[in-house]
Amino acid sequence: MTDIVLTTLNARYAHASLGLRYLRANLGALRERSCIREFVIGQKSEEIVEKILAEQPRIVGIGVYIWNVEEATRLVAMLKAIAPEVIVVLGGPEVSYETNESRICGYADYVVTGWGDVTFAKLCAQLLGGDRPAAKIMPGEQPPLDQIVMPYGEYDDEDVSRRHIYVEASRGCPFKCEFCLSALDKTAWPFPLDAFLAQIESLWQRGVRQFKFVDRTFNLKVDTSLAILDFFLAKLDANPADPPFVHFELIPDHLPDKLKAGIMKFPAGTLQFEIGIQTFDPVTQARISRRQKNDVAEANIRWLHEHSQAHLHVDLIAGLPGEDVDSFAAGFDRLVRMGPHEIQFGILKRLRGAPIARHTLPHGLRFNPEPPYNILATDVIDFATMQRLSRFARYWDIVANSGRYPRTTLLLLGESPFAHFLALSDWLYAKTKQTHALAHERLVHLLHEHLVDARVLDRGEVEAAVLADYRDAGGRTRLAFEAPDSVLPSPRPRKAAGATPARQVEQPR
Repeated sequence: MTDIVLTTLNARYAHASLGLRYLRANLGALRERSCIREFVIGQKSEEIVEKILAEQPRIVGIGVYIWNVEEATRLVAMLKAIAPEVIVVLGGPEVSYETNESRICGYADYVVTGWGDVTFAKLCAQLLGGDRPAAKIMPGEQPPLDQIVMPYGEYDDEDVSRRHIYVEASRGCPFKCEFCLSALDKTAWPFPLDAFLAQIESLWQRGVRQFKFVDRTFNLKVDTSLAILDFFLAKLDANPADPPFVHFELIPDHLPDKLKAGIMKFPAGTLQFEIGIQTFDPVTQARISRRQKNDVAEANIRWLHEHSQAHLHVDLIAGLPGEDVDSFAAGFDRLVRMGPHEIQFGILKRLRGAPIARHTLPHGLRFNPEPPYNILATDVIDFATMQRLSRFARYWDIVANSGRYPRTTLLLLGESPFAHFLALSDWLYAKTKQTHALAHERLVHLLHEHLVDARVLDRGEVEAAVLADYRDAGGRTRLAFEAPDSVLPSPRPRKAAGATPARQVEQPR
């Protein structure tokens, strides 16, 4: 029997919820009367409810996010139908704003908005003591970070051995980009550095080698950034055969020389930087309160590409208020020329509470009323064109971002990357009527057909590039355009269980 069950539905099994672990670590005397039970979107609600109720809880705390709110709503409705005596407490970004308009909140007993570390623990103490607050909405208390118990001891052995480990050296963000909920923060607050590094050391000693920092502004305070990099560099120097893999989110126009010097010390395969550009259009930047020195950001990305061995993942957003396709295409082409390893082609979403909503009427923003609240049209991009951009984003992910087709991608992009890839996207959709479940061999043949027949590129050059990419990605069968007597490679050895994927998969935000 467990009085408090903390649960959520993650996007994938490999993701471990940092939020749930903060809540449990800060329960104080109630911690031993609690447990964490995580599930994955796509699981049957009946099975999840059965497993939760098997713990015989009195309180169930559920983390609600944009990627799980639909299934979490079904879960809460079912849980209250079967066990109405169980008190359901919701928290998370999806229920922290516009709470009265959220269907899931109607089923719940209580909703903690904003920071839940302290408030959830106080609420549980009241409830288990027989005192039920009259107010349903509980605004989260924001304590100094040195008063929050760090959550890293709540990662269990299975998390350490099989899942991505999320950490944060700071919370909040000083910037006001209106598409992001962090625009509502007053600033960024750092955790005490020595205490944080002691926790990271503990995770390291337990065998953790992959660390995903969720800080919005890792390089805001460069001295802190360098101290964290030095921690991982010392581990690398001590045992080069057992290196870390560390993911950070960087501010693109803030890369002083001493930080560059630290980054240069890391070999390939150890650092990954997520860099938010979002738009290069100065008018759009001003409209959404985004401060960014574009020339400095470009110079820094080029420097990282040319002088570091970090993996670069750079974000752009289509559908921002007032930005048309031509402006977005110009920014996309500019970014491609900088040479990042991945470009995350995002479609604008209206997160609950995000200030982007103020542009709805002036710029004709029409959002999907259901999660993930993606933009469907604006005053300068109609619905049909937005659908084309959405398909572009999907095909870009499976072709360019997958890393399977580096030579083929160069041929696809040519001198006009956006225009050429949009043409491929339109052609692929016309041929297949699908954006998912395209088998590797089928996609290889489609890329070959497009380059030879639609783009009319040199057949020999195309076949050499496509075949080399196919073989490097593990393809072992004979392709349709190969000679019937060509020698096929031997089967690949099976990947060892638990091997680290080449491309890190992120929990959506």
